[in-house]
Amino acid sequence: MALRVLNMMGDPAADAARAVVPECEIIPITWGDELPADLSGEVLFAAWHGHPIFERLDEIGVQWMHLPGTGIDSWPRELLVGRTVTCSRGVSAIPIAEFVLGEMLAFEKEFPATWLSEPPQHWNLSQLGELSGKTLGLVGLGGIGMAVATRALAFDMRVRALRRTPKPADDPRIEVVTDLADLLSTADHLVLAAPGTAATRHLLDATAFAQMKPGVHIVNIARGSLVDQDALLVALDNGHVALASLDTVDPEPLPADHWMYSHPKVRLSAHVSWASPNATQRMFESFASNLRRYVDGVPLEGVIDVDEGY
Repeated sequence: MALRVLNMMGDPAADAARAVVPECEIIPITWGDELPADLSGEVLFAAWHGHPIFERLDEIGVQWMHLPGTGIDSWPRELLVGRTVTCSRGVSAIPIAEFVLGEMLAFEKEFPATWLSEPPQHWNLSQLGELSGKTLGLVGLGGIGMAVATRALAFDMRVRALRRTPKPADDPRIEVVTDLADLLSTADHLVLAAPGTAATRHLLDATAFAQMKPGVHIVNIARGSLVDQDALLVALDNGHVALASLDTVDPEPLPADHWMYSHPKVRLSAHVSWASPNATQRMFESFASNLRRYVDGVPLEGVIDVDEGY
């Protein structure tokens, strides 16, 4: 009997799967269609956890579920336990890393303030900064963190990264640290690239902000829960933090009257750092590659430890 794949991600995902495992049977799962009483399938390419199929995963026989994103903080844990769960880890690393470099360059070159709409008071007179020689502090050294580090090294930045273990980075130019306070005290640009878990909630709290190098630029492309936003407001207002470039906040979306929309030291974007013309196709290819591994009995990539939360 052919492997049955339940697909919630549409025809392009089905095409990607058939390209690598032509013999599999793909069953489309769409919103609004009643699920057959005898529905069965070993593999589920999931999309949204509000669908009725998630009430029947055990009955249907789902053994492996692949998630389209990276984090699982929005997924109810009871839907993930008891089966293998993988995610599309790393598929957004390129656009997110480019976004981070854009934010850091905008900080140093004072974009958009340096762009003219009327004659300036002076020509050829400015004190813009540069990335070369600055220290990048990375919280997290997974696929996204490594992509950011690689590009920062090309700008001759010093790169330091916090990870849970002292295992050296693949690139010897990256200095791995295991103490958050050590990282914070040296970073000119602090980039958050860690998962949102119970252990990382409010990792940047009032104590952490006090440990930061004065004038630091913070970039968050991870999860809003990593930052105590009340403590961030204090650090922005007292000048300890020069600028916060936030692509992720808590909650999302923010209420219309939230202080972040108007604060002069906040650059807020609507969780778009992952966006790319290639993002969706990479997601489909990530699943298809794992599907081939599953059929061949090879260990899957992007396996999630549900207890750890990523």
